[in-house]
Amino acid sequence: MDIMTLLGGAIGMGVIFFVLSTGGMLKFLLNWEAIILIFGGTLGSVMISYPWASLKWTASSFKLVLFPPRRPPIADLIRSIVYFAEVSKKNGMEALAGELAKSPHPFLTDSCQMMLDGVDLNILRERMDHDINTTRLRHQQQTNVFTSAGTFAPIFGLLGTLIGVVQVLRNIQNPQMMGSSMAIAMTASFYGIFSANFIFLPIASKLNYYSDEDILSREVISKGVLSIYEGDVPWLVSKKLEGYLSLALRRKAKAAK
Repeated sequence: MDIMTLLGGAIGMGVIFFVLSTGGMLKFLLNWEAIILIFGGTLGSVMISYPWASLKWTASSFKLVLFPPRRPPIADLIRSIVYFAEVSKKNGMEALAGELAKSPHPFLTDSCQMMLDGVDLNILRERMDHDINTTRLRHQQQTNVFTSAGTFAPIFGLLGTLIGVVQVLRNIQNPQMMGSSMAIAMTASFYGIFSANFIFLPIASKLNYYSDEDILSREVISKGVLSIYEGDVPWLVSKKLEGYLSLALRRKAKAAK
């Protein structure tokens, strides 16, 4: 489970709970009319905006935020690729078949297997590029769903405020009804802004981060496998992949050597 997600959620909820309870507003917060308007309206807008093919992965995206996939660090991935290059150079490319069980990433395993199967270099490059582009597109579609929800929710909050103001004006002679209408107006704005900035947009940002991480790993693998296939020496393979490391990691790797 992602500790930062849990910690951030606890801090955010704690701050809001503290402020509302201190101001005596906590008992006025639960307003079902505002909740239905904001979340129901946002759900409807998202369903209009995206087909079922995209929306069916929403539950998986929620799970991904709480339980992120374990991916090897880029430095470890490069180290594995350079090791494969050493094995290929010393014992021949066929010797990699016995090393695939040590592969830290499924994409690396599949790419090396295609190389061992004798797939043409250009076809292999095309297949890996297609996989990277398809993965990027799929991730972007999931991120866009939550980004759109974060855009729609505050608008429905504003709509709820306008509805509440209209009800206030209609019941201006009835103080009891005016109070109920103002509660709808204020809580609708709260739920719209809260859901956008505390739920939908943070989820979209984290999904985008995981997407960039996954794409970077696949690009490193693609570059490394093609370099091995072209017969580059391990030193050259390492140099080609060093550009994917940050300056700090490069210095650390040099110091370790």
